[in-house]
Amino acid sequence: MPRFIIHHVTKYTYAEPVRDSANQIMLYPLKDEFQELLSQKIFITGEPFIEVFKDYYGNQIGSFMNIAPHTELRIDSTVSVTTKPRLFPTDDQETSLQWANLEEIKFMVPFIDFLKQENFKDLAEVKAIADAGFYKTVSVYTAVMQLCEYVYKNFNYIKGITTVETTLDEIWKLKAGVCQDFAHILLVMLRLLGIPSRYVSGYVCPSDSSLRGEGATHAWAEAYIPFYGWLGIDPTNNCIVNDLHVRLAIGRSFNDCSPVKGTYKGTAKQHLEVAVTVSHEDGKEVKNEAYVLTPLAVNPALSDADNGNSYRRYIQMMQQQQ
Repeated sequence: MPRFIIHHVTKYTYAEPVRDSANQIMLYPLKDEFQELLSQKIFITGEPFIEVFKDYYGNQIGSFMNIAPHTELRIDSTVSVTTKPRLFPTDDQETSLQWANLEEIKFMVPFIDFLKQENFKDLAEVKAIADAGFYKTVSVYTAVMQLCEYVYKNFNYIKGITTVETTLDEIWKLKAGVCQDFAHILLVMLRLLGIPSRYVSGYVCPSDSSLRGEGATHAWAEAYIPFYGWLGIDPTNNCIVNDLHVRLAIGRSFNDCSPVKGTYKGTAKQHLEVAVTVSHEDGKEVKNEAYVLTPLAVNPALSDADNGNSYRRYIQMMQQQQ
């Protein structure tokens, strides 16, 4: 049962003082039988009161305001969390029964949101790929794993080639991106087959640099397997999610799971810095070296934004997810 200490820092600096900063954070690890939050400390500039509530999908959300003029907003979260291994699905049930079960549940409240497709012009092309390979001819579990492998093998992992504003059609044509792109494409394919699937944000925490996205925020998908439940699959690494992944939030897409959202009054020119450091119980530290800049990591692509305040540009926060 591994234990991780995850230090996640987000920092905005502004060219001139801003005020009336209203923000929402989704930095609270999910708590269930596979994941236990041992402790969490959150420091925010000005030490505002954080109102915590749960959203429709069960995610814990913090909301706060910083009314006074300020030239810096720093959100500093340190969590200690343990994860537990889980049993993987088996194909004990007859294939036809599994697909029949998906037909039965597709209009039920817990699943209906996770079957809705995002706008995507090339659905017919994706369906042709699914039909040619495995559409309902194998078990749901096998289909999920084959789709995960398809995305892993046919999309190139390239940092900086996309942003969270890149559309699904653009990602499909590029056949490249980072973890959130891999996750979104996999969601399209799973939902096309009638498999309820949801977006997950969190961290991946290997100790041996064996997984893409380590030492940063990460994204993957969860698919509903009949007679089993939700199974996490990571198309960026072509693996089933187990005790090396720490979950922060679930939703239909990134828009439901953004680590930070906010708005403020003042200059539109801002500078964003983000860093994540993962320490294992054995004391070993894992960092995303591409971002290291003490005490924060900097993504130059987000520096000195010339237009749009933090509300209009909050989705750039997904640049954390590599």
